[in-house]
This record gives sequence, C-alpha cells and structure tokens, in this order.
Amino acid sequence: MIRAFSLDTRVPGAVPRGTDAFLRAWERHFGDGFPQPTFSPATIGDFRVKARATRVRDVAITDIDGASAVRTALTPGGMGDLVRLHVVRRGVWTLDGSPDRGEHAVAAGQFLLQRFGQPLRVQTAPHTAAKIVVLPAAMLTPLLGNRSVTGPADTPEVRLLVAHADMVHDTMPDLSPAGVRAAHGTLIELAKAVAMRRFDDTEPRLAPVLAQAAKSLADSRLAEPELSPATLAHELNVSLRTLHRAFAATGESVSAYIRDRRLEEARLALTTRSNRLSVSELAAHWQFADRSHFIRAFKKRYGQTPTEYARSTRSAEN
Repeated sequence: MIRAFSLDTRVPGAVPRGTDAFLRAWERHFGDGFPQPTFSPATIGDFRVKARATRVRDVAITDIDGASAVRTALTPGGMGDLVRLHVVRRGVWTLDGSPDRGEHAVAAGQFLLQRFGQPLRVQTAPHTAAKIVVLPAAMLTPLLGNRSVTGPADTPEVRLLVAHADMVHDTMPDLSPAGVRAAHGTLIELAKAVAMRRFDDTEPRLAPVLAQAAKSLADSRLAEPELSPATLAHELNVSLRTLHRAFAATGESVSAYIRDRRLEEARLALTTRSNRLSVSELAAHWQFADRSHFIRAFKKRYGQTPTEYARSTRSAEN
C-alpha cells in the first residue's frame, strides 16, 4: 500500500481553511493507521504551510515547510506505539511528550529519533522546515528501547535515510508492489542504522541507497583532487569494501563512476560556446593525470578526441 498527498496553504485564499484541507487529506490517506493531529486555535486561524506526505505501508513520510508557527494539542487517547524521526532543515521543532520525557527542541541541522507511546504536543517556530518519518515501534524497539538518539542531520545514516525518503516521494507513482516492499524494507533498515549509529554491512537492501548516496556526494566534488573511493567511504562512515560491494550490486565500480562523470562534465564544457579552457586545462580541472591520459579516456568513451568532438559539435550547430 502506498498513498500520498500534497498541499500548499502559504498563499492567502489559495486553500480555504488550510487546517481543514490538511486534516481531510490526512484522514483520507492516513487515517486508518496514523493519528490525526489536533491543532491549537491560533494555528487553525493562521495555517500557512507547504506539505507533502507519503505513506508506504506502515511508514509515513511528511515534509513540512511552514511560513506560520504551528502548535498541536495533546492528542486524546495517545499516539499509539510509534517511533518518530524528526530532521529539521530550518527553524526549530519542539516536542513535548510525557512528563518523564520532558521537552525536546530540535534545531536546524539536527535530528531526533525517539519512541512515543504517550500523547505528544508539537510546536514549531515560524519558517520551520522539517522531515518527519513515522515508523512502527515493533521493528525498532529492540534497538532503541526508551532512549532518544540525537545528533547532526548530516551523519551518514540520517543523510541516507533522508535521501531514500525523498526518492520514495519522487518515484511513488511508478512503484510496483515489489518496489513498494523494497522501499518499505529499506526505510526500516535505514531507521535501524540511525538507531545503532552504524550500517549493517550485510544488509543487501541498503546497497542501492548507499551507492546512490555515494554518487550524489561524488557529483558535488568532481573537481576536487582528493575525491576517491576511500574519501567517499570515509564520508559515508562505511568500509571501502562495503562501498565497493554496494556499487558492484549496481553493475559498476566507484572509480569508473567518478571517471565517467568527470568525462561527462568535460564533454559538456566542450559543447559550450563560452568555454575558454584548453584540452590541457580541462584535463587538469577534472583531475586527469595529464593531457594524454585525458585524451585517451575521452576517445575511448566517446569515439573522438576532445578536439575532434568540439569541432564536430560546432560544425553541427553551424
């Protein structure tokens, strides 16, 4: 089962009674498994948020970007036995649970993973943006118990879980039943990794997510001379062997991915009229050993030398 909705009440008049629209959508898509929030009167009067939510079986992923402050009341009857991950990108997200738990204020760039079996009150500052993942407690309680796990949101485990949750949001309409099962299982395994503060290197469902995270990280650092499989493994807090194994599952190698992406960026530069770099300068910029090495690698991939490719591209444009 996979369900989703999105709405934007930040534009005045775009959605009458924004809280009503949000609660109707929540009840329609999530009401049979996840408690509906109860908003304070002030929030009902000024509910300006952009939200999207996806339900993958018994896991709910919600992104909230609020222009207004949001406050919920204690929900009568409790929240059920659930685990919640809060990852705050901007602003402050404050949770007030049972008396023995006290209050947690999660600031921008931080996360909180905690089991909530008691009523829960939430308060956000204006302009707060966060991702909330609600998970079944049964799979996580043996690892989490009654403790809270907090820390920077850029830890490898949280970064991977957020990236996978975003991918579920984006690919949700195209997921087959098998894809839904895989997406759900990976969400659970990544939540376990957050609870343990490490990955289970033997869990095969994490390989595609780990490989994708490494690719995204590599893409942001292609021009850096230090970029290597070892630096990616270090950044993602996994062994080099684990990273190689994750890429092998996708049918490629880490080094080949880095090389091919650098070649692709160099090719794009050659097709740009404003490009003022010589072949030697392109080779140095994209961290090839020398001009000859760059030319050989480029010709092997594209069937032409860089100079020939640039010339043929200009001729085609003319």
